[in-house]
Amino acid sequence: MPIDLPWIPSTAVFLCSAFLAFGYVATATATGPVKGDYFHTGAGTRYLERAKGDIVTVPLRDNINVLMGSGANIVVLSGSEGKFLVDAGIKPSEEKLQAALNKIGPSPLKYVVNTHWHWDHTDGNEWMHAAGATIVAQRNTLKHLSQTTHVDDWNWTFAPVPAGARPTIIVENERDFAFAGDSIKVEHFGPGHTDGDVLVYFEKADVMALGDTFWNGNYPFIDNEDGGSVNSAIAWANKAIERSTDKTILVPGHGPVGNRAQLIEFRDMLVTVRDKVVALKSQGKSLDDVIAARPTAAFDDKWGRFVIDSKFFTKLVYEGL
Repeated sequence: MPIDLPWIPSTAVFLCSAFLAFGYVATATATGPVKGDYFHTGAGTRYLERAKGDIVTVPLRDNINVLMGSGANIVVLSGSEGKFLVDAGIKPSEEKLQAALNKIGPSPLKYVVNTHWHWDHTDGNEWMHAAGATIVAQRNTLKHLSQTTHVDDWNWTFAPVPAGARPTIIVENERDFAFAGDSIKVEHFGPGHTDGDVLVYFEKADVMALGDTFWNGNYPFIDNEDGGSVNSAIAWANKAIERSTDKTILVPGHGPVGNRAQLIEFRDMLVTVRDKVVALKSQGKSLDDVIAARPTAAFDDKWGRFVIDSKFFTKLVYEGL
């Protein structure tokens, strides 16, 4: 059955020593944490805290599993020729991920598809490449991983990743793979949550991995600075709804494994909040005014309890219009 994991509350203080202890200085700036940054009180610290726990393996169908507990959800198709992964998690989980992957089966890593460039989906690229995996991603994901990228909403600057962590199979709009008895389609629909999102669909198994274009039961982060917007996020959800059925298993970037009805609920939430913010913004309301009007109020009890709270989500919607 689809499960979700308990998430540890935001850490009040995040010490500089954590950067060395978790070994991810290579992907983040070398400077120490700043109050309010991604790795201090933001989503990054949640993922680092969770990485101290166990990896949970959720079987789906036709030799496909989801690994939860290392940053974003990781999808694994395992066959005699190797393993095909969607997203790479975070480096602090390397040892635990290797153990979980070995428990699924002894075959080696062959491919890892990055659904987009964000740290919680790509920080494991380097060790997975060293273990034999070829990294696959959309061209804009390669661009972001290859250059210094600052995200104002995270108060953090990411340095270029090492050469071994960069994608070498590049997807423009679509690429097909035949692997472990399944036909796998990697598709880019244009801007969504970022400018480089891809969907990965396992045709025989009827399993669709959506990365952060779908957060099941949680307000999503939308990377306005790097090509995303609420309107493009809605367009992406609509595309995925068109390509799925009530039997399709949908794996979000964050949250429990879901289905088409839950994706429709996610899309409808985005549309409702977008429309309310548009109406307020068209009246000349400032961001502070719009936040005070609580356009997300009807959804906060369900959707506002993860790393993106109602005020932050309202800001993302407002600034992306």
